[in-house]
Amino acid sequence: MLASLAATERVAFVFPGQGSQYVGMGKSLYEASEAARQVFHQADQVLGFALTKLMFEGPDDELEDTINAQPAILTLSVACLAALKEKWTELGNAIQPIFVAGHSLGEYSALVAAEVLDFSDALTLVRERGRLMKESSEQQPGGMAAVVGLDRATLETICTEAAELGLIVVANTNTAEQMVISGELPALDRAVELCRERGARAVVPLRISIASHSPLMQQAAMQLAEVIAALQLRDPVTPMMASIQGRILTTAEDIRQHMVTQLELPVEWTQSVREMIESGVDTFVEIGPGQVLSRLIRKISRDVRAMALGDTELSKL
Repeated sequence: MLASLAATERVAFVFPGQGSQYVGMGKSLYEASEAARQVFHQADQVLGFALTKLMFEGPDDELEDTINAQPAILTLSVACLAALKEKWTELGNAIQPIFVAGHSLGEYSALVAAEVLDFSDALTLVRERGRLMKESSEQQPGGMAAVVGLDRATLETICTEAAELGLIVVANTNTAEQMVISGELPALDRAVELCRERGARAVVPLRISIASHSPLMQQAAMQLAEVIAALQLRDPVTPMMASIQGRILTTAEDIRQHMVTQLELPVEWTQSVREMIESGVDTFVEIGPGQVLSRLIRKISRDVRAMALGDTELSKL
């Protein structure tokens, strides 16, 4: 798979977000790659507890907790990137991406890939992000649901109707037909009913007690801003495509402002992917657990190549 990537291809590295965690994640890569092992050991050292053991062995409910899931996904994504670079060095065929991008939490992995943040700083930051989001959800309980088969306008109308029961918004536009709604539980329940009534092919409540990418995250975003303000950020060595506005970020200050707002604004993944394609990307390489983003990209455009190089794929090379 690596050998099939030509130096002439215009590649974007993309990194998955929350929901891609699973017990056993990274174990085979830990055994196969020295570069990956170093990342896992660093994560345990920085966080001061055995994150690696939790990733490999569970229990599932503890790994699912956002305060653990977020650093786990970041750690595996960075470990995959380290293993990929290690393998490319062996082959003498390193690929330089023209963009990096991430889906929500995945943007922190993209920041490490673009050398905006050191892994240790990113790890501390996402652990705090998870803590603040969990705290917000305890004060204002919420949830999310994936909706397949309705267009954006219909979904916006449904959210407006359900809003009489509480706050509810479109949180993610993953493809033209797959979106996620987020908000307070009574409004979310009503919106789910309305989606089914209006002919959605599938409505799936997500296993998450947090209303990410909604105004319910405003308090968490304000507190996270203080943490981000204290960090030293560098200009990216590779331009980053923001998943919120679908625009290119090329300076540390642009990125600092974006990382504060991304917690409460919707993820415009479809727009971000299309912007990268219009800017010349013809190959997308998903780095991290799972294959969610590469599958979404294939639905967004049939004119590009999308592949996943996660722990399963990399450990077999």
